[in-house]
Amino acid sequence: MTLKEAEIIIEALIFAAERPISCKDIGDLLELKQSTVEALIEKIRERHGEGALMIRSVAGGYQFVTKPELAPWIEKMGRPVISAPLTLASTETLAIIAYEQPVTKAQIEEIRGVRSDSALNNLLERGLICELGRKDGPGRPILYGVTEKFLLHFGLRSLDELPPISIRSAK
Repeated sequence: MTLKEAEIIIEALIFAAERPISCKDIGDLLELKQSTVEALIEKIRERHGEGALMIRSVAGGYQFVTKPELAPWIEKMGRPVISAPLTLASTETLAIIAYEQPVTKAQIEEIRGVRSDSALNNLLERGLICELGRKDGPGRPILYGVTEKFLLHFGLRSLDELPPISIRSAK
């Protein structure tokens, strides 16, 4: 297979994948080095520079998305681009889980200072968090963590891309 043929196949794989596809997976399928796959993805990105689509690197892989500036047109078509925003309680809870995972409900509530049942249920329903298992100890509480959907929603390749946090105490 030529590099041009590989480029076309990679473009098709990224387009057809239901969720982000990794360089490793593409390399394994095409029997190519990861560096070659990355270089070909860059060529595809350059080709799509003037068009409506772009390749986004997210959740450990690549996917095609429409350019953000086209969102108003897609919404006019009747397809919602943005779902209902998260409540403040859900956002706080999600941030705690993202930075502290694996974390229990009791730990979340200790940090927030309020009950978090509703926020946890909301985040579970949206698929932004999941149960990772149970903690050893009394009551064996559920451990929560974020999902791949969380990474997709926030456009992150991995949790390493979360911004650093600084904790300031109230004086």
